[in-house]
Amino acid sequence: MSDKQSNASAYWKENLKYLTILLLIWFLVSFVFGILMVNQLNTIKLGGFKLGFWFAQQGSIYVFVVLIFVYIRLMNKLDKKYGLDE
Repeated sequence: MSDKQSNASAYWKENLKYLTILLLIWFLVSFVFGILMVNQLNTIKLGGFKLGFWFAQQGSIYVFVVLIFVYIRLMNKLDKKYGLDE
């Protein structure tokens, strides 16, 4: 395997690791907190609203937007690490 192929393989492997972690966080916030644990989280108030309701209505959207920016930052670092930045 050439050096270029091994770099591409390592780059892709690290990219998939980041994607997996970020998608698991999104799943946890949107599905687990917003649907499965809504009754337990509703015992906590956030800004006058029940926390389970907040996660279902707004929290998962905010987290998703934050995860987009985290992914951009991680990919910029990854690109620089492997010499693919522009």
